[in-house]
Amino acid sequence: MKEVRFFYVPGAGTEHELPEDEAQHAVRVLRMQMGEEMMLMDGEGTFYKAEVAESTKKRCLYNIKEVLPQPRQWKGHLHLAMAPTKNMDRTEWTCEKATEIGFDELTFLRCKFSERTVIKTERIDKILISATKQSHKAWKPILNEMTDFKKFIDSVKDSEGGKYICHCYDEPDLGEKKLLRDCLQAGVDALVMVGPEGDFSIDEVKYAEAHGFQSVSLGESRLRTETAGLVAVHLMNLFN
Repeated sequence: MKEVRFFYVPGAGTEHELPEDEAQHAVRVLRMQMGEEMMLMDGEGTFYKAEVAESTKKRCLYNIKEVLPQPRQWKGHLHLAMAPTKNMDRTEWTCEKATEIGFDELTFLRCKFSERTVIKTERIDKILISATKQSHKAWKPILNEMTDFKKFIDSVKDSEGGKYICHCYDEPDLGEKKLLRDCLQAGVDALVMVGPEGDFSIDEVKYAEAHGFQSVSLGESRLRTETAGLVAVHLMNLFN
């Protein structure tokens, strides 16, 4: 049985042509012909069973045969906010694997000790799309632009659900630090922040705590930023 190919098509229900990059993959790489089946995903919870209506060197038109709304694979809104690593390959790896596991939103943070203060979200978005297709997810994670630490805290301070900041400090003037796995609740929105390779500054941790964030640990091992981000997503997904 021939494998059905997945394509990311925002607004697939109202469009009848694959986006340019997806069309190039369909007609040049896969050499799809008229009548062949394909599965479209709009990234917002719906799959569309379709077939190729016309295939040229640069275009691929389709007809929708069936609309397939997909149930959520997890409960709650799962949000990872992390400082990107100096080596972007590591950040991109986290984005890919976190999408395969499953989460809802990604924000990049610009922190006091950040070694990378600019990031090209266009490339990250392509990685999220690729991982969404590969793992057959109905929802593509929301991707936000890089945001200054305090500006981000202020923007989410009134949001509902659990808000957690991962760090390595054990200072007596900070709040009690529990394991993230002991704080998460099934079905409850969760936002986890992971700092840069030099960790958050103590002032940043205090600011987060003052605005409703709980200090947490991911375990006894000291993890690299990209590993910590993936562990956080995995824990959030497991609980939901």
